[in-house]
Amino acid sequence: MSEVVKAAVEKLSEKIDSFDSTAKFVITDEGAIMIDESGVRAADDGEEAEVTLTASRDTFEGILSGDVNPTTAFMMGKLKVDGSMGVAMQLGQKLS
Repeated sequence: MSEVVKAAVEKLSEKIDSFDSTAKFVITDEGAIMIDESGVRAADDGEEAEVTLTASRDTFEGILSGDVNPTTAFMMGKLKVDGSMGVAMQLGQKLS
């Protein structure tokens, strides 16, 4: 697991204790993170989720720190959302 993923799991765990749906963050060239009813953990390649969000390391770190608005990142093409937009919005509320 990359140091970026490890740090992101710790940071997300502070914000999200559990999540009723399943979401996967893919950080380009670093790895992936799963968020579900069990909490936050590094993801295996084959794990499926209701929504998968893909972003660069810089964009992802900006979203976590609050410097990057997820909606703006999505509209600018810096955040790709594949799957349920409703679940993505629920996750956004947890992160804000």
